[in-house]
Amino acid sequence: MGMTPNSNEKHFRHDELLVTKTNLKGIITYANKSFINIVGMDEEELIGAPHNIIRHPDMPKVIFKFLWSYLQNKEEIHAYVKNLCADGSYYWVMANVTPSFLHGKVVGYHSSRRTPTKEALEAIVPLYKKLLDAEKSGGVLASEKMLSDILKEKGMNYDEFILSI
Repeated sequence: MGMTPNSNEKHFRHDELLVTKTNLKGIITYANKSFINIVGMDEEELIGAPHNIIRHPDMPKVIFKFLWSYLQNKEEIHAYVKNLCADGSYYWVMANVTPSFLHGKVVGYHSSRRTPTKEALEAIVPLYKKLLDAEKSGGVLASEKMLSDILKEKGMNYDEFILSI
């Protein structure tokens, strides 16, 4: 499915959660109705598809590098993510992604997303643009260094920063 991004932003209710579950390879195994509705795809199209089917090109890759690093260390992560809809629209989320365990072994991942605050997006949108520009010129390592320098300057780690905005 060729989803061409456009400038139409979609929103979901503040009391709504968008939920997905994936296997260890990031293949969607579950999507709740709210997620299905905002993405604008049928459940049959989503289940079995790679989660990055909804990745928006405005997202810096370094954020997903952090995400996978946390998950592979069996840690939860919070991240602001701009996602793509089937019609090319986009929507922002504050995602909480956690490993799912069975008998102490990670068997998949669970993501719950809520509406980000306007204040958080005022901090995230320009930051992600800077990180994306760094990636375009110097690759993921350049944006990772930039993010690391910004966090150092703030005297915070990634988690503290994300949860502070």
